Formats: sequence, C-alpha cells, structure tokens
Amino acid sequence: MGLGRIAGRPVEFIANQPQALAGTLDIAASQKGARFVRFCDAFNLPLITLVDTPGFLPGKDLEWRGMIRHGAELAFAYAEATVPRICVILRKAFGGAYIVMDSRGLGNDLCFAWPGAEIAVMGAEGAVQILNRRSTAEERVALLAEYTERFLTPWQAAERGFVDEVIDPTETRRTVATALSALATERERLPGRKHAIGPQ
Repeated sequence: MGLGRIAGRPVEFIANQPQALAGTLDIAASQKGARFVRFCDAFNLPLITLVDTPGFLPGKDLEWRGMIRHGAELAFAYAEATVPRICVILRKAFGGAYIVMDSRGLGNDLCFAWPGAEIAVMGAEGAVQILNRRSTAEERVALLAEYTERFLTPWQAAERGFVDEVIDPTETRRTVATALSALATERERLPGRKHAIGPQ
C-alpha cells in the first residue's frame, strides 16, 4: 500500500505481495487494507488495486480468529468507498480473496487484466483434484491443461463481464491514466443514512 501519482493525479495503490505468504490475504493484511481504503476515501484519493492473490491464507487458527470477518471488513470498505476505483489483475485472482480485492462484484469502476492473468474460483491443480479425484496421473495432466486453457484466462472473464479490457502490461500506466481522466468528474450517489454497520 502506498501513495503515488499518475499523470499528475495523486492516487493510492493497494497491491498483493507475492513474495510474502505468496500474496495471500491474512487477518492483518485485511485490516490494514480496509483502513487504507477508508483513509483514501476520506481524503478523496482514487484507488488503484493491483491484484495477485491465490486466496486467503488457510489454517484453522485463522478461521478461529475470524479470517472471514476481517476479509469482509476489507470488502465492506471497498463497497462503501465513493472515490474512483480501478482494479488491475496482474497474475492470480482466485476465490474470495480476489472478490474482496475490489472485484467487479464490489462495484469497481473499471477492471483491467494482463493477458497472463488467471481468474477463477481456484487454481487448476486444486480444481482437478476436487472434480476428478479418481483420475489417473496421465488423465490429470490432460485435465490440468484443459482447465488452464478453458478457465484460467482473462478472456473468459472478459467474455462474462468481470473484466472490462485485457491490456498489454507495457500499457498499464497509460491505460490507468486514461481511466483516471475519464473518472475525474465521477460522483457516486449513495442513499442517505445515518451510518453504516460494518462486519462485527
């Protein structure tokens, strides 16, 4: 997470770090992300989310400590933000962690993906193990290749409306700058209410 500028406009970046816990979301990351999203919304800074996550960090301990609740806190922060929100999927975008990282389902303004991005409920290996657990080793290799080709592509997500455009990685900065320019005058109108009730 950090602040920066794109085409002279101050913006806020939230990104997964694949070199730390493989980019998974844990409780601390979810809390930190939610606070940062609220901070940027309070100061009217556009949100640029760079996604590369294989999911939530697994573990019984995290589940007992409320991983889902804290993940929901991040989703809630994004959903109530009224500033321009742009999501760029760089590599992996799997499961619930992808959803809470400003996915189209949370109402972001624009969603872009790199050509090598993998967008799915889970990775090919996990999906094949669940769906075809009785298959032989040779069959699994063929099934892995088929699943990867059919489902782990940004083209499939773009076809279904989860991604607005698949972009060349070298054009990312220019694409985001153009999107920010188009969203500069956007005003989101939320229904009047006294206050929101976040996850408890």
